[in-house]
Amino acid sequence: MTDGIGAVFERAGCEGALCVKSLDDETEFGLRADEPVVPASVVKVQVALEVETWFADGRLDPREQVTLRAAGRTPGPVGISLFDDDAVISWRDMVILMLTISDNHTTDVLLRRVGVEAVNATAARLGLTDTVIESDLQTMLDSVGQDIGCASWEGSIAWAAGASADELARADEQLLASRALDPLRGSRTTPRDMVDLLRLIWSDQAGPASACRRVRAVMARQLTRHRIASGFRRPVQVAAKSGSLAGVVRNEIGVISCPDGHRYAAAVFVRSRPGSDEMAISAAIGTATARAVAALRQEDS
Repeated sequence: MTDGIGAVFERAGCEGALCVKSLDDETEFGLRADEPVVPASVVKVQVALEVETWFADGRLDPREQVTLRAAGRTPGPVGISLFDDDAVISWRDMVILMLTISDNHTTDVLLRRVGVEAVNATAARLGLTDTVIESDLQTMLDSVGQDIGCASWEGSIAWAAGASADELARADEQLLASRALDPLRGSRTTPRDMVDLLRLIWSDQAGPASACRRVRAVMARQLTRHRIASGFRRPVQVAAKSGSLAGVVRNEIGVISCPDGHRYAAAVFVRSRPGSDEMAISAAIGTATARAVAALRQEDS
């Protein structure tokens, strides 16, 4: 079975690591489940848990209106990162944007409010010993730009617009060696840690029950459906959070709920090879997860 799932990733042009566990018993399936991986936007689940815990504890008013200035926004392909004007939004609605469309700027606003140290302390308290967030997203993106020889992420975008093919090829090589894409130097986790995080959230053990419930509900509304969810058909339900970085890392973690009541937590992390197809990789994430869940369901029956 492990070889078969490894072949799914191989055919898609990527290297994969995966962990799937039943939420009803101790059965699990793993492929390099304890190897360090780059989390990318999967960290937003941790940020959401911390923020929702602050709401529940009364340390932060979820309805407080916050002005997000147009200047200095964290880059991103969606959401407030693309806005031209100031925006006013509540803390709790920032969580929705962060988890449903993976908005980068609201993530950084929330992360700066609660602090990276608090998010890491919660991970340690929950026993996620291989999970560390090194910085906010803006700092991480700027480190990518710096590692290919520019002053910042925005500087690298401007440089790339006028760079030659040879210069871009060299930058691609430098990108692969960048701190952000190295789980030994940048933010890091393991598939097993992320599955354990999901298990704790789904059992109300990761924090206050209201915080866990809210994270579950918003994850169920994520718009991305072409990774884990692509491996399943209704009435199976998937609540998930995806993550991507620099066209190299593509991940997703989530919980699959079957009509018979059985539930499975899954964490899939892949690293693409040059020239690979993004849609093929996303489909492989769904296929690999579905095969692992099918194997566990046979054990459960």
